[in-house]
Order: sequence, then structure tokens, then C-alpha cells
Amino acid sequence: VFFVIFLDLGWSILSGSLTLAIMILPTITRTAQEAILAVAQEYRENSLALGATRWQTVSRVILPAAMPGIVTGIILSIGRAVGETAAIILTAGSSLGMPLAPTDPARTMSVHLYIMAMEGISTERAFGTALLLVILIIIINFLANLSLKRFSQAVR
Repeated sequence: VFFVIFLDLGWSILSGSLTLAIMILPTITRTAQEAILAVAQEYRENSLALGATRWQTVSRVILPAAMPGIVTGIILSIGRAVGETAAIILTAGSSLGMPLAPTDPARTMSVHLYIMAMEGISTERAFGTALLLVILIIIINFLANLSLKRFSQAVR
């Protein structure tokens, strides 16, 4: 509502995007912090003892070791953003038309599913939307697992 009313962006993709970004930021921040703190203190000490600068230690030792946890936090946040309905209804609207600009109102799949299911307009379309959402989540999880494997191999 801050972006819609106070900043006068109206119901738009931009308002919805900014709202979701603020909503998922704490999850990403906290999981990244936990992942970085989970890196063994010995890694830091060994890197510094070998003559690496603090920046080299962070960029070449700590971040690569923490990357699987950071990516996991990002994936959790994306999953939360995909399923968010209430915030999107209040910021991006629920327009049926195709948005042509970031300032146009839009309708996400989760909002579409909610409206189709609650108003009983079309059960078939509601199930189709649900199937598409499930497929989208499976693809995101597959890509996440693939990226985690690549990050894990890069660390080794």
C-alpha cells in the first residue's frame, strides 16, 4: 500500500515487484547471514595465515563455501514470492488485460487461481492454473538443485 498510495504508483507491476522485494528481503538476508556464519572459523584463519587479505578471504573462501546456503535462501524467497497472493492483489491489482508497461496493473498466476477458485468462474481454468503453478515450482526446484550441485562442485 506504501507504493500504491504514498508514492502514487497506483496498482502496477512496479508496485507489486517492489512490495515482493521488500517482503522477501529479510528471508534472503537471514539465510545468507546464517550461511556465512556456518562457514568454519578455521577456513578464515587458514586463509589469513596464508597471507590472503580480508577481501580475498571473503571472496575466495567464505562466499564460495556459503553459496549453497545463500542460493537456498534465494530459492525459498522465490517460492514465497510466487505463492504470494494478498500482497499482489493490493499492489499489482488483478487486471485481466495484458500489461504493456511496468506501470500497468497485472494479474499473477496465484491471484488468477484464487479468483477462479473462489468465484467459481471456471473450475477447469483453476485446475489448469494450479497445474501450471506446480510445473513452474518443479522447474524452479530443478534449476535450484542443478545450481546447488554446480556451486558444491566449484567449492570442492
